[in-house]
Amino acid sequence: MTQKIRTFIAVELSPVVVAQAVGLVEALRPAGVGVKWVESQNMHLTLKFLGDVRAEELADVVRVVTKAAAEFAPFDITLSGAGAFPNSRRPRTLWIGVTQGEPHLNRLQTAIERVLAKRGFPKEHRAFHPHLTLGRVREGGPDTAELAQAIQEHADFAAGTSRVREIVVFASHLSSTGPTYEALGRAPLGA
Repeated sequence: MTQKIRTFIAVELSPVVVAQAVGLVEALRPAGVGVKWVESQNMHLTLKFLGDVRAEELADVVRVVTKAAAEFAPFDITLSGAGAFPNSRRPRTLWIGVTQGEPHLNRLQTAIERVLAKRGFPKEHRAFHPHLTLGRVREGGPDTAELAQAIQEHADFAAGTSRVREIVVFASHLSSTGPTYEALGRAPLGA
């Protein structure tokens, strides 16, 4: 039986941005009963979720992602503004948005999509909206009016700037205590 590894590609964020995001989680936590909050060590910005990938394909995934990343110069992204998908009145996923550097991030994500599509990984049909996920509202959770208000109160939240120097191919190991992520490969951006 072929081993499959749950895999995604992401940008790691600076310690300053992560610390600010943790502060926002703590500010939202009292209003967020029924939210599964993201642990600080798991905070990242996902570029592409691949799902279950055969172990023997992973070296090729890292290789093509590394080649694509080398075509881009390092750049800065600024994260700010609390929000929710699908919207703050019906929050399901709580996030901090990318307000500067988004065009660079979009081009990088498109390049990753393109090289992986050539390897048989389906393209995402939804538009890419770069964000840092803070938490997910559990199904059947309590009334979210207080959480919606707290999100709106933090709409101008500033998390800071992070330099994108590399992208990472991660394995996601699921357990009853939550996911843990393991870097399978690092793809530096070119100079």
